[in-house]
Amino acid sequence: MDTENTELDRILAAAAQAAPELAESTPAQRAEWLAAVADALAAAGSELVPLAARETHLPEAPRLKGELARTTFQLRLFGEVLRDGAFLGATVDHADPDWPMGPRPDIRRTVVPIGPTLVFAASNFPFAFSVAGGDTASALAAGCPVVLKAHPGHPELSAKTGRIVREALLAAGAPDGVFDVIFGVEPGVTALKDPRIAAASFTGSVPGGRALFDIAVSRPTPIPFYGELGSVNPVVVTPGAVRERGEEVAKGYVGSFTLGAGQFCTKPGLLFLPEGHGLDATLAEAAGAVAAQTLLTDRIGEGYQSGVARLKEQAGVTVLAAGDPLAPTLLSVKAADFLKADEVLRNECFGPSSIVVTYSGQDELLGVLGELEPGLTATLQAEESEAEDVRPLLPALTRLAGRLLWNDWPTGVTVSWAQQHGGPYPATTAPTTTSVGTAAIERFLRPVAWQGFPDALLPPPLQEANPWQLPRRVDGKR
Repeated sequence: MDTENTELDRILAAAAQAAPELAESTPAQRAEWLAAVADALAAAGSELVPLAARETHLPEAPRLKGELARTTFQLRLFGEVLRDGAFLGATVDHADPDWPMGPRPDIRRTVVPIGPTLVFAASNFPFAFSVAGGDTASALAAGCPVVLKAHPGHPELSAKTGRIVREALLAAGAPDGVFDVIFGVEPGVTALKDPRIAAASFTGSVPGGRALFDIAVSRPTPIPFYGELGSVNPVVVTPGAVRERGEEVAKGYVGSFTLGAGQFCTKPGLLFLPEGHGLDATLAEAAGAVAAQTLLTDRIGEGYQSGVARLKEQAGVTVLAAGDPLAPTLLSVKAADFLKADEVLRNECFGPSSIVVTYSGQDELLGVLGELEPGLTATLQAEESEAEDVRPLLPALTRLAGRLLWNDWPTGVTVSWAQQHGGPYPATTAPTTTSVGTAAIERFLRPVAWQGFPDALLPPPLQEANPWQLPRRVDGKR
């Protein structure tokens, strides 16, 4: 049931009250809190995984068990980020009367938590992008209270996970108000408009995310809104790759776009193959061998079926594989027809569908890539011997995505220090950020400079003795 107004106000007030105390907590303390949450979730796995399977129709093993392990891992990884301390960006410029721009005052810079954060949970990852997912982990690591808006696709799991997270945080010493869960569309919108919320994050559809983004930036006091919306994730296959390992590429592609019933934001939606590739039969056989799977919700299933119907209606589109209404659908179209078709061919169709686009040469390929909307990933399947032919494609692919892949598939998004999960709009509303990996913490931090302050009043990261022994830049030197 939707969270009542009085309860919503209590939750928002508690988050606002907790924010100053949370901002004063040390990175080491927050690392302990995150570890406590990870331990509690792991201990409750035997309850959470079956509940998630019942509400989402996703298989318990290996999918949901693996996703829960990913969730606890990323909580602990942010603990490493906190203990490392480099995320604070501590920078010290001592006073310098001979500075070329004129006498320089003592000025020191670091980051502080942005404040109470509203996180909109996703439907397709009930653990890793939901209640205790990456947005929650990175915001808590930054020192921000989190108000989590549960996704309606798995409400019981959200409530259960929320209780575990909240109780683990409080038992570990975090302040009351550090975390809570709300339910319902209207309470979510009300919270987003509330002046006590300082930032928000979202993973979901383009229409839903854009509507929330517009609210966030139209408030009397606009706030950052980190939305991950939609992505078609093109895969470009070169003639050399077709010659050397065409069948392997075709089967790998089908495995990628049907993984998790095509309900990944990184699902490859377009496969660019050179004319005369000869892989239609391999692609059709591989797609036809994948069984239909119930999608996350009835609404998502209905949206997939209507989306596939629109794709099939486009001029020049032929069907390579299609079966049960929820079975994988693979279509094919020539590049020239793709460019003339309705934009529906260029938009994400959430679910196990994909389109093969055949191109006559590099010029036509570049022309089509130039017309695509940006996304999260762009993949090259090519041979190193084709380096000079591939090089002209890189600027076009870089324009399109935040993560480029070489002879790999985009549906695996590891959680690591170098990961980038974001891209230009409509992939995300904030293309300079990532929602996966350790850099995700940067979204919920705000830089502040202290000029001329006595050492005793400076925050520990900036004090002369460097009590936390942080990596710092001092007078321009690391």
